[in-house]
This record gives sequence, structure tokens and C-alpha cells, in this order.
Amino acid sequence: MTGRPAPAVLPPSLRAWLGLIAVLAALVVVVLGGVYAGHDEPGTVDRWIIQPTADSVRPPWRNVALATDFLGEPAGSAMLVVAAVAGCLLLRRPRAAVLIIAGVGMTVATTTLLKPLVGRTIHGDNLSYPSGHTAFVTALALMVALLATGRLGLGRRAGTLLVLAAALVAGAAMGWAQVALGAHYPTDVLGGWCTALAVIPATAWLVDSIADRIADRMADRMADVGRRERR
Repeated sequence: MTGRPAPAVLPPSLRAWLGLIAVLAALVVVVLGGVYAGHDEPGTVDRWIIQPTADSVRPPWRNVALATDFLGEPAGSAMLVVAAVAGCLLLRRPRAAVLIIAGVGMTVATTTLLKPLVGRTIHGDNLSYPSGHTAFVTALALMVALLATGRLGLGRRAGTLLVLAAALVAGAAMGWAQVALGAHYPTDVLGGWCTALAVIPATAWLVDSIADRIADRMADRMADVGRRERR
């Protein structure tokens, strides 16, 4: 006997496409990490983009960049996570709340692990690849978009477009802020964006798998209790 008391956080219609995207994103993360391992200056791709200096981005755009950057700092990210989890619980989507916590944790852990492994630095000894700020905001946008896809009952095409659009907008906004403030190279931002694209689908699948197993076990136990009571 099987039970599915909570909707899947990774809609079945999106699993194949997001799985493929996750694999490709992981490859990009690995390739960029290998190319820029141990570097302490912009690469060829980075030089194609104008590198702002401390004085080149001025108010009001600098204020916008600082406000965006705050969302990736501990205080700002904590506020976003709490708000997202509270929203999931208000919508009675506990599995989605678990995904938010697990997804953020896995994304932060992955970027934290990759930075010393790659060893790319900026402004001295500051580890820069991949961008943790970009990865975090992209991951959160992805998870919120997955929740919206499930609630709206979107199909494969519309759901995939919504998820990718959310990831692109969030990643581009935070990526611009990081490059504008001189905190990261553009390729660091790309690496952070792809990290989120690789981690979140895998985490969502894992959350669904564990939750489904727990639901099955609970359903089996309730069935056993019912059979015993009928004897």
C-alpha cells in the first residue's frame, strides 16, 4: 500500500529536463574550476566584460548593488530562508519547506567545499570560485519556482520555462551585483549559477525519495494496525 500525502517538490514532468540541465551545469562547474584553478586574475572570458573598479559603479546603482549583495550575506540570506520556509508552511507544503532548508544547505556546502579545492582568488587571498552569493540566490529562486510549478499544475514546457527564467533573473541580478562591486569575476558568477542548477534538482529528487519512503512505511504500518483491529 502506498501513500503520497504531500505533492512532490520535483514535478514528474520536469524531472528529465532538469536532470539533464543539472548534469550539464555540473560539467560547466567542473570545467571552469579546472581552467581557473589557482588563478588570481581575470581570465580571457572575464576580460571580455568590463571589470568595474571601486569608483566606476556609483549611486544610485552602487546602492542597488549593495542592497542586492546583502541578500547573500548571512543576515539577508537568513531572512529570505525564513520567509520562504514560512510561506511553504502557510501553503501547507512541509515537503517544500524541507527542500528550502536542505537545498540552501547543500548549495552553501558545495560552494564552500569547491572554493578551497579550486583555489582561485581575488583581491589577495579571497577565494572566489564559485560565487556563493550567486549560487544561494539562484538556488532559492529555483526552489520557489518549483513550488509555484507544482501549485499551478504547469506542464513540462511552461514549468521548465518558469524554473529557468527564475534562475536566470535571480542569478543575473546577484551576478551583476558581485561583478559591479568587484567581489567576483564573471566566471565565478557563472560557476555559482551552474552550481545551483546542479545541486537543487538532485536535492529535490532526494527529498522526494526520502519523503515517499517514509510515507510508504507509515501507510504500511497503518494498514497493519487496521488488519490487526479487524481480527
